[in-house]
Amino acid sequence: MKNAARVADTSFELRSETKAQPPIGGIIKRGFDLVGAVAGIVLLSPLLVMLALLVKLSDGGGVLYGHRRIGRNGEVFHCLKFRTMVENGDEVLAAHFARNPQSRDEWLATRKLQNDPRVTRVGAVLRKLSLDELPQIFNILRGDMSIVGPRPVVKDELELYGAAAECYLKSRPGLTGLWQVSGRNDVSYGTRVAFDRHYVENWSFTSDLKIIARTVPAVFSSRGSY
Repeated sequence: MKNAARVADTSFELRSETKAQPPIGGIIKRGFDLVGAVAGIVLLSPLLVMLALLVKLSDGGGVLYGHRRIGRNGEVFHCLKFRTMVENGDEVLAAHFARNPQSRDEWLATRKLQNDPRVTRVGAVLRKLSLDELPQIFNILRGDMSIVGPRPVVKDELELYGAAAECYLKSRPGLTGLWQVSGRNDVSYGTRVAFDRHYVENWSFTSDLKIIARTVPAVFSSRGSY
């Protein structure tokens, strides 16, 4: 309970400190996001429909999943993804931890599992190619996210960011970012935080373009994805 309270207090304090500040990149970055999101929806609509059908036909469950994430200034939003897990994921994860106590340490350290029992077969393929994240184009259109930015985190992860949480809250989370093109899950969580801090503190439009250019080969190489 003390840890949870500390996370909440930290989130509130940082939110109040950064609320008056505009997001990094200003009008230029937001304009680029809007143009990119609209173009992406138009160009990728056949792929989005096909992937939605694959998810639906795989087990008959829902197509989209909206997970609560922390955005700029601490605002909570639902980060959209194609559903890649079974719908009773919490029960499956609890049963997995009961059978494999050592996997809980991996979860607490990274908030991910290399062999996640909740992931469906179709979901595993979507994750490997990062196709599950394409619905976040609509988050970008709404202003919840940016094309490039820090990886969107859940509330509990802000504690892991420490002082770097202030940098995170100055930017809209990104569909892609420095962490995603630099090894993803092959790097430690501390390195991921350092990437996010470096990105925010050294932002430029040119750096965004370079990260976008590196995203396609990073996705196809599937390095660090699971």
